[in-house]
Amino acid sequence: MMAEVANIGFVFFLALIFLIAPIQSENSTFPEQIHIAATEDPTSVIVTWITFASTPDSTVLWRLHGSAIKLQPVSGYSTNYTDGAVKRFVHRVKLSDLKPSTKYDYQCGSSANWSSLYTMRTLGSGPDYSPVFLVYGDLGYDNAQSLSRIRAEVNAGGIDAILHVGDLAYDMFEDDGRKGDNFMNMIQNVSTQIPYMTLPGNHEYSQNFSDYRNRFSMPGANQGIFYSIDIGSVHFIMFSTEVYFFTDFGKEQIQTQYQWLEEDLKKATTPEALSERPWIITMGHRPMYCSTTNSNDCDHKTSVTRTGTSDLHLYPLEKLFYNYGVDMFISAHEHIYERMWPIYDYKVLNGSYDAPYTNPKGPIHIVTGSAGCRERHATFSPKPDWVALTSSDYGYTRMTVHSKTQISFEQISDDQNGKIVDSFTLIKEKAGYY
Repeated sequence: MMAEVANIGFVFFLALIFLIAPIQSENSTFPEQIHIAATEDPTSVIVTWITFASTPDSTVLWRLHGSAIKLQPVSGYSTNYTDGAVKRFVHRVKLSDLKPSTKYDYQCGSSANWSSLYTMRTLGSGPDYSPVFLVYGDLGYDNAQSLSRIRAEVNAGGIDAILHVGDLAYDMFEDDGRKGDNFMNMIQNVSTQIPYMTLPGNHEYSQNFSDYRNRFSMPGANQGIFYSIDIGSVHFIMFSTEVYFFTDFGKEQIQTQYQWLEEDLKKATTPEALSERPWIITMGHRPMYCSTTNSNDCDHKTSVTRTGTSDLHLYPLEKLFYNYGVDMFISAHEHIYERMWPIYDYKVLNGSYDAPYTNPKGPIHIVTGSAGCRERHATFSPKPDWVALTSSDYGYTRMTVHSKTQISFEQISDDQNGKIVDSFTLIKEKAGYY
């Protein structure tokens, strides 16, 4: 796979094709911005796409990859929303009873217009399933530097899903949402192949995150603002740090999400749940710890997401995650990569500054917000003793779940032609609380 990723000339050729691909005209019934998402049920996926005119139906035609049988239809539904002067029709179809780790051919659309034929691969299952994820935040339409390499990895096979930790397109709502259209078409080569899982960042804030809520089809009943999903031996919790900052949309959103988080963690930490999925990884856009300069998230020690709101410290996330034995918190927002030692309340735990992290006594925090956007890089302050490693290179994180006791991470530098600039292993020999 590395040889294919390293073939950067071919990669840039692919990127050029997709960056200059024309966006369909408004009032068109042609399907575009196609992407798939995993659901709470590992045997199903949601296919989502957009048209700019109403269609007589919303249908996906599908079959096993390479099969000679006729494509089988599955019907879904459509909704619509207006951003500025542009009305969009969002189509969703759920495909069920799929086999794990299996390729399927599909095309989507309606009797008015069909997309090209695509091939997707479902997530795996079972005790021997070892998924590989690409994880990043802050990928914009302008200066999407890492996207060519991300495409090459996905096209080469072996990547099970993308986890995009907020800030998509920069900004989706601009030009009556056309920036979002351009971005979704730009990532379509990736998002049609494997689940593209998202959560909201601060750049999705417009109109109470309207573009984000309408465009994506994440699990759960909260329009993708917060949800959890089990993949292999990992329980992923995706949530919004933005409820702590955009309180003009309703302070009750903080309480609603926090109560949901606690209930979800209670279920995830029962003995039965931990025996199946001992890993608990949380993801939110803004970090609790970081060492960049000129940031309202890093320049002071009382980050609101970490310690809670107001002088009463309501809804503190660090304490909640520590109490329930969360293994990792992965964030973005800062346009860098940064890895912390096991930490709680600014204290390095385990009494060790060595990797791998073997049975750490607290969560591991990483910031992976350097995929590439128009705001370029952040800069670092002098490195505190609780920071293990920093990198200003454009890039993304590759996460491999080897087993119920071991996960490895690699930070891929796009600036250095795919070089691994950081790698570490997290080993946990017993599931449960710290």
